[in-house]
Amino acid sequence: MSNNVSWSAEGDWKARGEWGGADSAGREFAVARWQRRLDELRAAHHVPGAALAILVDGEVYEMASGVLHRGTEVPVTTDSVFLCGSVAKVYTATMIMRLVDEGRLDLDVPVVDVLPEFATPDEEATKKITVRQLLSHTGGVTNDFNYDGGRGDDCLAEYVRAAREVALDCKPGTAMSYGSLGYVVLGRIIEVLTGRTFDEAVRDLLAVPLGLERLVTLPEQALRFRTAMSHLGEPGRYPDPAPEWDIMPRSVAPAARVISSAGDMVRFARMHLDGGRAADGTALLSPEAVAAMRHREIDVPDKWTVSADGWGLGWTLYDWNGIKGFGHDGAAIGQYAYLRAIPEAGVAVALLTNGGGARQLYAALFRELLAELAGVRMPEAFAPAEPPVAVAIDPFIGTYRRAGVVITVGKRADGSAHMLYEFVDDMKDMSPPLSMDLTPVSATVFAASGAGPSFSEDYMPVVFATLADGTEACYVGMRATPKTN
Repeated sequence: MSNNVSWSAEGDWKARGEWGGADSAGREFAVARWQRRLDELRAAHHVPGAALAILVDGEVYEMASGVLHRGTEVPVTTDSVFLCGSVAKVYTATMIMRLVDEGRLDLDVPVVDVLPEFATPDEEATKKITVRQLLSHTGGVTNDFNYDGGRGDDCLAEYVRAAREVALDCKPGTAMSYGSLGYVVLGRIIEVLTGRTFDEAVRDLLAVPLGLERLVTLPEQALRFRTAMSHLGEPGRYPDPAPEWDIMPRSVAPAARVISSAGDMVRFARMHLDGGRAADGTALLSPEAVAAMRHREIDVPDKWTVSADGWGLGWTLYDWNGIKGFGHDGAAIGQYAYLRAIPEAGVAVALLTNGGGARQLYAALFRELLAELAGVRMPEAFAPAEPPVAVAIDPFIGTYRRAGVVITVGKRADGSAHMLYEFVDDMKDMSPPLSMDLTPVSATVFAASGAGPSFSEDYMPVVFATLADGTEACYVGMRATPKTN
């Protein structure tokens, strides 16, 4: 059963669905209250438009607020679709686990045994990287390699070919480093083993059996629906429509592009909460595969960027004072997606936005929602130590580099710590350089200011670490960037 709230042309909310009046739990009242809260927080944080879906007590409730496009002022409705960025990874991981269930793939086999064209510049590392490591971001492959393999059905094959020349962030098995490149490789494995393009696989293996009518991967498919426009701008005011809806190439879809409504995202999560079964009882995954995806493969050094405590096979894992959860975040040129699920409460929440202070909206809304629905106490916003601590930046001064990104850590004339984060190579058009001041949180963790409201609530975490093989690295956005001087 689904209960929806959408906007009328006059901007008033209205409930629609399969029930009339309050249900036995008084849910209509709760829907109206959360609709008002969504409206208030969206406006307070200058988010043009947002869609919210909540699974609770076996029912999905959908709400919408604001506009899809500030130029046209078309309102967001519950059937609107948004770019969901890296949330795509859990869809890819789910399809990989279907292949494991069917006996067509082994998690611990070297990738090159399944996909002989896969390679890295490190021949020995290439022989060792496994499917499990790509799923859990422990294979050492990099993140910011957005090679455009073209619009043809061979785009993933072309991406994998080009990726052979891309340096690893770290040796496989030595650290967690968020690696989208690995998910494109996983997408190519899906293509090879199923005989379908990745886009066809999403349709046939996920969207159709789950009844997700608003889950697609291609722009021409999104045009069938009310589609959110991306927005970009300075903090503290409403952003303007972006020059382009999405600049990501087709080839990165397994890592960075699904297009969905909030309701369909929650219905996807419900399958994982229900032991791998669709609403009609069809088994898409075995309970063992569902459990494996939520098993903690590795702890994470950066526990703040996405509030992660660890990583499973695709899922980000959370531990809120003993209450376990899973989910994922996503970003796509001004659009931001947040998915959280709490198994013991049977609750899942998805928030999709199209710009502005999306991170602040998410943090405020989810703190209230998860506390009420699941007893979750989310951590406070990441910030410098209070009272302040004195930590010298000197041991960390230098240049750090990985594919697509250069990080320079140094000191200003007054002695204060500073970081410049620059996109280079294929990523050079993603964002202007970010110039940030660093304030200590602990001996190896600093809070960076100036990243913008959608990168963090107020401060971006910067974590300095020594990897298992002795390499010094700087973590920003959970990516391990090795020191080069």
